[in-house]
Amino acid sequence: MKSLPPKNLFILFLTAFIWGTAFVAQSVGMDHIGPFAFNAVRSYVGGVALIPVILFFNRRKTAQQRQTEQANRKTLILGGVCCGTALAVASLFQQVGIQYTTVGKAGFITALYIVIVPILGIFFHKKVGMKLWVSVVIAIVGLYLLCMTGSFALQLGDLLILICAFCFSGHILVIDYFSPKVDGVQMSCIQFFTAAVLSTVAMLFVEGMPTVQDVLLSWIPVLYCGVMSSGVAYTLQIIGQKGVNPTIASLVMSLESVIAVLAGWIILGESMSSREIMGCVLMFAAIILAQLPDKKET
Repeated sequence: MKSLPPKNLFILFLTAFIWGTAFVAQSVGMDHIGPFAFNAVRSYVGGVALIPVILFFNRRKTAQQRQTEQANRKTLILGGVCCGTALAVASLFQQVGIQYTTVGKAGFITALYIVIVPILGIFFHKKVGMKLWVSVVIAIVGLYLLCMTGSFALQLGDLLILICAFCFSGHILVIDYFSPKVDGVQMSCIQFFTAAVLSTVAMLFVEGMPTVQDVLLSWIPVLYCGVMSSGVAYTLQIIGQKGVNPTIASLVMSLESVIAVLAGWIILGESMSSREIMGCVLMFAAIILAQLPDKKET
């Protein structure tokens, strides 16, 4: 198993960094609008934010590249719709579930995709070596120390978050399948509009239409989550995952939990316990172990 290329490692780490720092914005954003409305608006913003990027890169493409894209148009649309559906379902389960459980539990259970991904990957003939399994176990222990402070009795919210973790795992595997075949930015744009439409339908059935005033009261967190967490980070995920073992990618992206705690410590002045510090150390150790070359490569 080859280690993660430095470029992809940086891109996926940047993805985790943006997601980790966006937790505050997500929490504040739902002070005035519901979780379904929040997901819908941020997804629309994310899709719209990528349109000028797509137009800019399209001008620089050669005639041959455009011909190839035209031939892969159906694959692009299918990939975008599949990614968007997985993203919408995962986000909706997460937003609803977090209302019935603690943030720590939600963060820990969501990050269980680092175990679910390699297990599901077996059915798609994705080989996972012993070193990577050890890295996953170390990361799980680190996440537990970082996120869990109370009991681990499963409640309704925990089950909803667990479903969310499976959906995010599917999202990672779908990206792994489609990203080498199509333009990553274009697929990301399609996924956001797909997620936006599905979230809008759910919003109308569950919450009803929010007022313009409520949306405007949440414009700062919505804009940050829409442009940065959705438009930028999820696009970086698609680009960074291209040609990368999905298990390694999920390990790097799970650092969002570590970054969220560190951001609270540095920016908000929140204290870190020795338990949380040990969790962060174990998480970083798991990533480093996963990147060490195998004996065959030395």
